[in-house]
Amino acid sequence: MVLAAFAFGSATTISAVLMHRRYGRRIRNIDSLTPGLLARKRWLKGAVTSVGDADNFKFFHTPTFAGYTWPFKFRRVPSIGKELKDETLHIRMAGVDAPEASHFGKPAQPYSADSLAWLKDRILGKTVYVLPLRKDQYSRVVALVHQAPRILPGFLFLGKDLSAEMLKAGWATIYEQSGAEYGKIGKEGYKRLESQAKAARKGMWAHGTTGESPAEYKRRYAAASSQGEAEAAKPSPSRSRKKKKSWLARLFSPSK
Repeated sequence: MVLAAFAFGSATTISAVLMHRRYGRRIRNIDSLTPGLLARKRWLKGAVTSVGDADNFKFFHTPTFAGYTWPFKFRRVPSIGKELKDETLHIRMAGVDAPEASHFGKPAQPYSADSLAWLKDRILGKTVYVLPLRKDQYSRVVALVHQAPRILPGFLFLGKDLSAEMLKAGWATIYEQSGAEYGKIGKEGYKRLESQAKAARKGMWAHGTTGESPAEYKRRYAAASSQGEAEAAKPSPSRSRKKKKSWLARLFSPSK
């Protein structure tokens, strides 16, 4: 009897620890997202606290048993900047590329503000589900993103694929760089949605499809930056020209 009670207690303790690790432990920031967690391909539920560009946002993880959702709700998602410092994941939406906003002296692309407004309206302050895929060179987490389902529980059913919805609305292009990841419908499905948006002149395609894509914009400025750095590294004529001696130095200098 004692042995059975001990076994039952041990099993209960182990189950509680495992449940906490899976459903109660919050991933605070990119440092908390270990290679092991990435390898598990686990969907995370959380709130969008800010949207910076039209294809990335800040995500506050709210695990099921961490006190952020009913019927176990006793915590709130922070809304003040200092409370959110080092407490969010910077998510880069997988599979899409949105018009570039103004950064580092570079002008914004046409429709960048409209694309950003569309994304903010869909997710800012709302619950989303993300599947982290990898970390990128900018300390962001490339992830598949789904909106919360309207009626059915999120732990059983996912809502709409946000990248696919953005392509469908015409506010993004498909991301085709090396190592790109796509949602359930795959690259071909994303291409089909983009083609349909172009044909219907939706969003950024309202005035035609010949404008510069986000990928082309980035390549153009990357090339210009590289060329500028190369030009800056060249010695200027004033530096390479031999300095002339003054008349006083020439007067007293030894003759050759």
